[in-house]
Amino acid sequence: MIGEMDHLPSTEAAVTALRALAEAYGREIEVTHDIGADQTSRRTAAGVGVTTDPDGSLPHEAHVEFGGLPRVRVRLYPEDDALIDVEGVECPDIPRDDVPAFLRSLFDGLAHVRARRFPPGYFLVVPLPGDRTYKEFIPMVVLTPWLSGRVR
Repeated sequence: MIGEMDHLPSTEAAVTALRALAEAYGREIEVTHDIGADQTSRRTAAGVGVTTDPDGSLPHEAHVEFGGLPRVRVRLYPEDDALIDVEGVECPDIPRDDVPAFLRSLFDGLAHVRARRFPPGYFLVVPLPGDRTYKEFIPMVVLTPWLSGRVR
């Protein structure tokens, strides 16, 4: 399995790391790829039939969905970041190198939901190595049974 400090230089390397995580945790995985400037979500101004960026590169974006609970979807962007959706809670701008550690924290049960009394609210808290933590606000209407079961 990929180490905590390994660099994921490409979208394909990140997909390979996520496949290894799925295997290690016994989860099904479904991957789709969008390749070309006319296909990737952040290149909407590329124009019809334009597949390369101005520098000649071919952008590659991948969409990954894991089976089981929590429901997790990952969108890997060509710009070295990702959007991770956990039970409907979107965690944007996650550096691609942090995605495996983020998912391990979820799958190992380290992630939790913090309840705040005033003003009332909930936050998904995902601890990472090196005393780093991702926190994302959870609207109350999105509080699924999996998320509710992790409230502290």
